[in-house]
Amino acid sequence: MKPFTLKPHALATALLLCAPFAGTHAATPPAADDSGSVSRSPFVPGGRIPLLRGEISIDGNPDEAAWGDALVQEIAFDIQPGDNTPAPVKTTVRMGYTADALYLAFRAMDPNPERIRAHLRDRDAAFNDDWVGVFLDTFNDHRRGYELIVNPLGVQADLIRDETNSENQEDPSWDGLWASAGRLTADGYEVEVRIPFSTLRFPAAGGDQRWGISLFRNWPRDKRHQLTSHRVPRESNCFQCQWGKYDGLAGAQQGRNLEIVPTLTVGATQGRDNADERWHSGDTSVEPGVDVSWAPSPAMTLNATLNPDFSQVETDQLQLAFNDSFALFYQEKRPFFLEGADYFTSQFDVLYTRQIADPDFGLRATGRTGSGAYGAIVARDATTLLLVPGVLGSGFEQLDQKANVAVGRYRYDFNTHFSVGAIGTLRSGDDYSNGVAGVDARWQQGSHTATAQFLHSRSEYPAAIVDGYRDELGDDATPSGNAWRAAYSFGNRNWSLDAWHMDIDPGFRADLGFMGQVGYDKSLLGGGHSWFRDGKAFNRINAYMDFDITHRFDGQLLERELEAQVNAQGPMQSNLRLHGLTRARYWQGQLFDEHYVDVDANFRPNGKLQLGAYAQVGQMLDLAADRTGRRTMVELSGNLNVGRGIALDMDLVHQRMRRDGGTAFTASVLNAGGSWQFDPRQRLRITVQGSKVDREQALYPDTINENARDWAAQLVYSYKVNPRTALYAGASYGAFMDDDHRELFGNTRSVFVKLSYGWQP
Repeated sequence: MKPFTLKPHALATALLLCAPFAGTHAATPPAADDSGSVSRSPFVPGGRIPLLRGEISIDGNPDEAAWGDALVQEIAFDIQPGDNTPAPVKTTVRMGYTADALYLAFRAMDPNPERIRAHLRDRDAAFNDDWVGVFLDTFNDHRRGYELIVNPLGVQADLIRDETNSENQEDPSWDGLWASAGRLTADGYEVEVRIPFSTLRFPAAGGDQRWGISLFRNWPRDKRHQLTSHRVPRESNCFQCQWGKYDGLAGAQQGRNLEIVPTLTVGATQGRDNADERWHSGDTSVEPGVDVSWAPSPAMTLNATLNPDFSQVETDQLQLAFNDSFALFYQEKRPFFLEGADYFTSQFDVLYTRQIADPDFGLRATGRTGSGAYGAIVARDATTLLLVPGVLGSGFEQLDQKANVAVGRYRYDFNTHFSVGAIGTLRSGDDYSNGVAGVDARWQQGSHTATAQFLHSRSEYPAAIVDGYRDELGDDATPSGNAWRAAYSFGNRNWSLDAWHMDIDPGFRADLGFMGQVGYDKSLLGGGHSWFRDGKAFNRINAYMDFDITHRFDGQLLERELEAQVNAQGPMQSNLRLHGLTRARYWQGQLFDEHYVDVDANFRPNGKLQLGAYAQVGQMLDLAADRTGRRTMVELSGNLNVGRGIALDMDLVHQRMRRDGGTAFTASVLNAGGSWQFDPRQRLRITVQGSKVDREQALYPDTINENARDWAAQLVYSYKVNPRTALYAGASYGAFMDDDHRELFGNTRSVFVKLSYGWQP
């Protein structure tokens, strides 16, 4: 049975880490008054990081004598909502290093320490808390950076920052090995951090280094205050370009930098097709594996995996692909592909590693040269998963054959403004092959950014795959074609402009990527304006409008769309958005008029609760009936913290379409869950998902599935010593019903245990 689907509108609020910032050299920190607020004495970040002498214990209490030699810095500026105004609270940072690690000690003062938001959380899950962090540009090239964050209880989060990727500059999938500890105090909190040099990549030089560094504090109250150690011009388009410059670190050593991680995954599943059947055994497996990581130099990393464990510990967010003709995108969650993933990004989605579904082995190399960055992947996949594209829709198909996979990516930076790159992917099987090769370029200076990419592909497919695209794209079993894109954007303090054009031939295929639509060209022109209202309840307002037009490869109009929106940031960390859209849309040989308005709102009334709501109403197309009707959609979301360690979350989406005197369909999807973090290492997580779809057969020309229900639950216990050494144990259960199975019944259940151990000889 093909699942009913609706891709729900996301209401999660994002932490604004990517505002642009600035900085220069070292100076004495500004003084603070008795309340912890910073006075207006000048402060310029940067300096020389000294060598520390003596032992330091990472316990959240920086009282060792060795800290007396550290460089003292101040997180002195409020860059949002402030405009480089003095930070409303005082934060001092001590910095130093030993031969094998970088050390930092934060003292975060607060005039109202009882309002500090601090919770026990899983890794990368405490962004809504108070926290402090250090951001490192170890090559000082304004391209790639590390972001390491700690909340007042020592909970870690770490991200890789890719300044060149305008779509996703921060990737939380990277997990470094580093130590942190935090403690609440009478006047705020303190945090200690030790970052082994073996965790970082930096130039291979025995003498002094020069790194770009940003020291950061998140202070969430009525507004989310973002505080930095350097000034931040609002008109800047490059945050990383503005980090302070720090010298020193002579003699930094990575040691052997070899890590071996054996894994063992044991699991069993059972299923049944009908309620009156007995459960039958599915896959029962005992899967050993091993991952090896070695950095032969500080600027290069080699990875190998044998019989890798690519199981997911937690389920994907449920998406109902209902009234949508294109395949759904799911985030990669497998460790081997996540580390160094930013080395392979390009303007087109040429590499989507979930297409490498079940590899027997994999090899990867990533690294930096003096002015370049490179990445390569080689793998042997036990199956061949394809995203078969089209002009108006796409879907996944699977070939029962092994495939060889190779990916290569290189980028050369001429200077801080201009870079060029090349990328290639290749996958081949018995009677199948797909190859993609291309070049790209990026130029950024001041308010201006220009990008371009050109790709060419050649493919060979068996008859089963040709049948999947035959109706829209012809029956060529050996298609080839080009894809290109050129874009320009302008952004300063108040104004923004976007203009781009892309063209993808009907014969173009990127089977290792996520490019589900081919055989079209599209152009967009848009612009916006921002108003900063410092000190007001609604302190920032943005307005944006764009027009885009899409044509099929033969000139047929596919879409002509005009949309506009207004956003506002207000009290209680609220975000409000009003949006409207009108378009002509081509489907099944004719053009349909669609239009809707929607409103999106979320706010945090206190440190324990966050609420969100989304509503949409308008005339939309029902794809299964080739008719338009009045569709309404509502989404409610929220999360609640109970005590230090319990968190509850919920997201519910409901939509309905009325047309031709009746209700054509209603559809709902629920994602809910809760977690109990017993301590920084132990966590219990429960997830519940469900969907419900009802359609009226009388309003559809073809036979449809009128009723469908499903739900699933998963319980997972985890014990994590660090990101490499961990134990997971869990169980899941699922049930469904449809027109052929009128009663809801359990149809799948499973249990699993996963062990991994990070060994550094």
